[in-house]
Amino acid sequence: MKFKGVIFDLDGTLLNSIEDLAESMNTVLRNSNFPTHNLSDYKGYIGNGILNLVQRSLPVSHSDNDSCKKYFNLMYEEYSQNCTNKTAPYEGIADLLDKLEAKNIKIGILSNKADKLTKKAVQVLLSKWNFVCVEGLTTEELKKPNPIKALQISTEMDIDPCDIIFVGDSGVDMETANNAGMHAVGVLWGFRSKTELIKTGAKSIISHPIELIDIL
Repeated sequence: MKFKGVIFDLDGTLLNSIEDLAESMNTVLRNSNFPTHNLSDYKGYIGNGILNLVQRSLPVSHSDNDSCKKYFNLMYEEYSQNCTNKTAPYEGIADLLDKLEAKNIKIGILSNKADKLTKKAVQVLLSKWNFVCVEGLTTEELKKPNPIKALQISTEMDIDPCDIIFVGDSGVDMETANNAGMHAVGVLWGFRSKTELIKTGAKSIISHPIELIDIL
């Protein structure tokens, strides 16, 4: 078998979290008498952490650092209470994870979602599976596409980066994979386009979770 481990992005890859993210951010915007956004808008805002989501969602008049920090705190509080209301694994994810474990493929998660919320979502929605590492964002400096966390997971797995598949739905994920020397697999069921995935270095593209088994 060519690959021995798989690192997954979370939002847009394992979990469909768009509604909880959008509703939480729109609640913050609505409470501040700001314009809200639709789901298609949020698909373009997600992927670089909650701070970036807030920055992209706020009106230009309130995009300064102090305002972003204020509304980030409000969004974090709102989302932390509602991050698993409607969020669920995509169709086919459970079957894929079952098959990976049956093949003794080590699995991990690396997300730009805040670390505490990443771990909460995995505990509530993905606790059936044994992930070697579940890592979310702790500091902006370590945010994907910085490969440091991906390489740390590689070390925890005791697998060379070249023997790991990195799976994600965004250009940031593809860049992270390539920066870490891993095989970049882009998924089409998430929040970004095939064009973005190819442009940012996807080595493989899949349209259904179980297709990952063929790449192994």
